[in-house]
Order: sequence, then structure tokens, then C-alpha cells
Amino acid sequence: MKVFIFDVDGTLTPSRKQIDSAFFAEFLIFCCKFDVYLVTGSDRDKTVEQVGLDIYNRCKRVFNCSGADIYDGNNSVYRSDWKPSDELISFLNDELDHSTFPIRTGNHIEHRPGGINFSILGRGKDNMKGRDEYVKWDRNTAERITIADRIKNQFPNLNVQIGGQTGLDISDSDKSQIIKYFSFDDEIHFFGDMMEEGQNDYPLAKAVQERCGKTYNVKNWEETRLWVNRFSSSYATGLTYN
Repeated sequence: MKVFIFDVDGTLTPSRKQIDSAFFAEFLIFCCKFDVYLVTGSDRDKTVEQVGLDIYNRCKRVFNCSGADIYDGNNSVYRSDWKPSDELISFLNDELDHSTFPIRTGNHIEHRPGGINFSILGRGKDNMKGRDEYVKWDRNTAERITIADRIKNQFPNLNVQIGGQTGLDISDSDKSQIIKYFSFDDEIHFFGDMMEEGQNDYPLAKAVQERCGKTYNVKNWEETRLWVNRFSSSYATGLTYN
């Protein structure tokens, strides 16, 4: 069976924003034609905010929090009970104090089922204000990479991945954990924008490739839209895209 797995943030939507209205209509039709799954580091509320309830419920399954919080439509089917240690929280607060990036919006440690997201900028109400500045800062200083390395050295049993534009996803697992929900007979197509080693789509991309599936490292949602329309056209004409 042909199945499609999509990351959300940066793949179906602009970073932390809602899906484009025209693409929303096209992707909803796509979900009616194919077996579509979403996998995202965000929680359910944020995912619904970004893609809308119609798309969320039309997907076969949504793997929120990198697969630690799973929904079939409105039905919760699994939620991890992992919690960060006090030692980890203290370590992250020290990293926050150590950073010299000047803009802070609050909510720097966001707790999610099965993990946390750590952001120097923060995910407070006004976080879009300093987002562009932090993206440039991180590009010049490689701050997230160096923080991730220090966390891995201090807590070798944890999984630390660069996620989105400003954060680090920290948990005891990663997106590759969802591969167990798919059959070896499935023809898997996975779309993500963070597939380089150390980024949060990489573990699942590797697992899909090991299953002889296909991965698509897209630059943005516009590129995903092109692929979606190609597959929709192939469905209508009976052609196959490889």
C-alpha cells in the first residue's frame, strides 16, 4: 500500500504559521485520495492550529510530539509518560543564562508529551518578533548545535534534535519510533524539511530508507505543494511517480 507521511512545520506550513489557504484545499483533497499521516514535534493543539481540524481528522493518523502523542482523529490512542529530570531542567536553565542572545520571550522550556522543546528565544506570546534575529544568530554562531552537543555529553541516554528554526527537541526517543506502525509491504513516501543528520526529521528519514521507502527533503511548503500536485495528477491519470 502506498502511504504518505508529512512533517508539518516548514513542510506543510511556514514555520509556526498556518497552512496557505489554497494549499489547504489541495491537501485536503490529497488526503481523500491517499493514506496520509502527519508526524510533528508539536502537540495536538498547535498542529490543529497550523493545518486545521478538517485536515487533522482526514489523515489516517497524526503522530504528535514525534510519535509520543498519537491521535486517530479526535481519539487519543497513545501518550508517553516520560518526564524530564530536575537535573536536565537545571542544566537547560544554565544554558539559558549562558547564552548572550538578547531577545527573550519566555516559555523557554515547553513541556510536551514524551519530551520538551528548549528555545533560547522562547515560545512566548511575542516570539515571532525575534525569530528572524535568532535564525541569523544561530546561523552565525551555531548555538543550537553546540548546546545540543553539551546536552548529549551530559545526558547520553537522551535524544536531542534540532527542530524548527529556534528550538531543540529533547526526549527519550525520536520520529523513527513511528515506523513500527507501518507494514514492510507499505510503499512509504516521507516529506520533511529537516533531514540532515542532527535534525529532527533525520531519524525517520533513515528508517524509511532502510525500508526501501522514498524521502523528500523539501526546502519549504511550496516545494511540498508541487509534489502533492504531481501525485494528485498521477492519481487522476493512472501514472506513477517514482
